[in-house]
Amino acid sequence: MDLSSAVEGDILVVTVNETRIDASVAIQFKDRMREETDAVTGRVVLNLEQVDFIDSSGLGAIVAAMKQLGTNHRMDLSCLNENVDKVFRLTRMDTVFRIHGTVGEALSQ
Repeated sequence: MDLSSAVEGDILVVTVNETRIDASVAIQFKDRMREETDAVTGRVVLNLEQVDFIDSSGLGAIVAAMKQLGTNHRMDLSCLNENVDKVFRLTRMDTVFRIHGTVGEALSQ
């Protein structure tokens, strides 16, 4: 699972450099997110701009990544394409995560 991260002030932006988050990579995603966010001090923005497909396992992996941050840190999502956005809305996960159109919007919140 290819993830990259950058720090913007006290916000960690983690970018998923893959087109799918599904059952075949869900465990790898959770492990890589743990590595990327291990020393986080503020909020995390997950940039899903390159992700075209997510299934229930991928959704569960994102929720697990949020939970492993603990209650002191928030995870926001950004750059969801139409297919991924639909999954979050159909499962009502859009009520769990703050979803932003762009990384810039997420950083300004």
